[in-house]
Amino acid sequence: MNRRKFLSYIGCGCCSLVLNSCGTAPITERKQLKIVSEAKLNAQAAKIYEQIKQKEKLSKDLKTLNLIKEIGKKMEDSISEYFYRAKLNDPTNNFNWEYILIDKKNVRNAWCMPGGKIAVYSGILDVTKNTDGLAAVMGHEVAHAVAKHSVERASRGTLLNVGTKIIDIASGGVLSDINRTTGMDTVGLLSQLGIMNPFNRKQESEADYLGMIFSSLSGYDIRETSKIWERMKKFNKDKQPPEFMSTHPSAENRIKKINDWTNEIILDYPPISIS
Repeated sequence: MNRRKFLSYIGCGCCSLVLNSCGTAPITERKQLKIVSEAKLNAQAAKIYEQIKQKEKLSKDLKTLNLIKEIGKKMEDSISEYFYRAKLNDPTNNFNWEYILIDKKNVRNAWCMPGGKIAVYSGILDVTKNTDGLAAVMGHEVAHAVAKHSVERASRGTLLNVGTKIIDIASGGVLSDINRTTGMDTVGLLSQLGIMNPFNRKQESEADYLGMIFSSLSGYDIRETSKIWERMKKFNKDKQPPEFMSTHPSAENRIKKINDWTNEIILDYPPISIS
């Protein structure tokens, strides 16, 4: 088979795969590409989560851990109730929620793996300061899982790798020559800066928005959200990389958007009562 026919078949196959694997993010209805199995990703995440629990030092601060679990349970219930009332599929149906508090004062972070596996580092508590602040951070991380951002990133990465190989074949190995000449993955770097990072920033903004909705539905004061990022800005002391090189929006852009959304979300997504 000649190169032109080969590329034609591969190209058609990729287009068919993309067209049959499109979905939308919950609430925002942003178009998404999902060609990686969510069930497989959740299973892998659960295994990694168990390894982290064995490796990391878990905090003995039961009061804070119980608060994290309480916030999490309110979000679990309010998210499911919201989608039930809206007559929409609940994106958390296959989640097996779990919460840990990792004892690392020098780490100001939290995350939620696919399938609802959540970790909060003790260092973030210096930023959250209060229950509403902690709920804002957890809402953001939960939003990543609810919106299936990991599935989307894995799918996009898979498609990008296939596309790069096709272009390399079509160009007679030009991309490989560039990498050999520069001594680095130049094409990969340009793809990261030009495609994956902006895409990840879009996900981060979406998680900010959805996280505020989930916090509001759960009865927390989302006006605390912008204050968290003001405090985080002070902690970082302008050590952030330029926005185009980062997977996260700049603190200034983040705070502006959060302030723009706050009143609208408070009105449109009031606390949801569960009987």
